[in-house]
Amino acid sequence: MLDEPRQPSRIGVFCGARPGVDRRYVDFATDFGAVLARRGAGLVYGAGGVGIMGAVAAAADAGGAAVTGVIPHRLHERERGTDARGRIFIVRSMHARKALMYRLSSGFAVLPGGFGTLDGLLEVATWNQLGLHRKPLVLANHNGFFDPLLEFFDHIVREGFLAPAERTRIQVADDPEDVLDRLTGETQSDPP
Repeated sequence: MLDEPRQPSRIGVFCGARPGVDRRYVDFATDFGAVLARRGAGLVYGAGGVGIMGAVAAAADAGGAAVTGVIPHRLHERERGTDARGRIFIVRSMHARKALMYRLSSGFAVLPGGFGTLDGLLEVATWNQLGLHRKPLVLANHNGFFDPLLEFFDHIVREGFLAPAERTRIQVADDPEDVLDRLTGETQSDPP
């Protein structure tokens, strides 16, 4: 019996539609998108054409990755969806956006962002906790961006509201290669 070809990973990315004040976050997003494309993975993102979101999508698209964006109609103009890369789905609501992103993605990376980014992170983590899916989830903790949040998660464990095993469902990495290794279950070796 022949092995069926492995489907390429499609990585859902939650991240900000703003660039933040430190240029290193946009640079990281650009690097992440380029590495994702080089490794043959696809991108599923919020279809914004600006900020961290726009940077990761532009780099993934430029590298030849399959890029899929999902955006609610109300945000299409605000997040410059007209500048978004890839195949774009315009949906009715934020709930529909997240549901489609979950369905299309094999794992999730969380890059710097605000409330919407945290909403995606916590919903995926909750769905994992409840057994609704078992998709890997990795915080891209570049430049220590998520350190305060990680300390809060540890506080929740210490206070007895989260089991240590549940806490480990949110993995942490600080460079694009390591994030993708954790999401795809592969370790890349250096070329000869």
